[in-house]
Amino acid sequence: MTRAQQGSNFDNPISAAIYDRAEGSREDLDHYAAIVEELAAGSVIDVGCGTGTLAIMLADRGIVVTGVDPAGAMLDVARTKPGAEKVRWLHGTAEALPTAPSADLAMMTGNVAQVFVTDEQWLGTLRAIHDALDPLGYLVFETRIPERRAWEEWAERGSSTYDVEGVGTVRDVFEVIDVQEPYVTIRSDNTLPDGSIVPNESTLIFRSMPELERTLAAAGFTIREVRDAPDRPGREWVVIAQRS
Repeated sequence: MTRAQQGSNFDNPISAAIYDRAEGSREDLDHYAAIVEELAAGSVIDVGCGTGTLAIMLADRGIVVTGVDPAGAMLDVARTKPGAEKVRWLHGTAEALPTAPSADLAMMTGNVAQVFVTDEQWLGTLRAIHDALDPLGYLVFETRIPERRAWEEWAERGSSTYDVEGVGTVRDVFEVIDVQEPYVTIRSDNTLPDGSIVPNESTLIFRSMPELERTLAAAGFTIREVRDAPDRPGREWVVIAQRS
């Protein structure tokens, strides 16, 4: 459900180990690969790359890819995957990106764009991405439409179990613990075989379109198009912005 959430515990090896299985087959990423082709991007930055599924997919297609994520445990998983050697991995936030223009396109998939809950965090990320893009570079990200109130569906998710090599069966319990629009706090605790709990809590922000337009403009971007997410029609915006 979420990727590289700021303030969460994805730096824990247990959370990182079960991440891909919890996310499923990720057909949603095919849409982003198609956008890369549509925009003729030869170099891409995957911001909040998590376990590297999209980054490696693009690198396998001949794209020059940089994956950046603040969770070292997630990058540890990414580096073990076939094709990982084709990707440049950076441990850190978007501010870790080189300031010299180096990419045609930057992407934030999953809930990455929603983890920056303050304007300071969000604008800092957008400006760092802006500085890392070529003069006419693009930024593509998805964000959930506030009016659809996705958290009401999340509240029904419940629990799942996963087998983790060297650990055993891990039970993941998901719950929505606080809603103060536009902020929603979720919790996903992993219970280990010995009964100990690995907590994972994070807050997401559901920005309106006027807020997105305002903050993107402040960071030097112009929205070129807003699309529907094909795997979640009517639930998410896919924003295509370009350096002004």
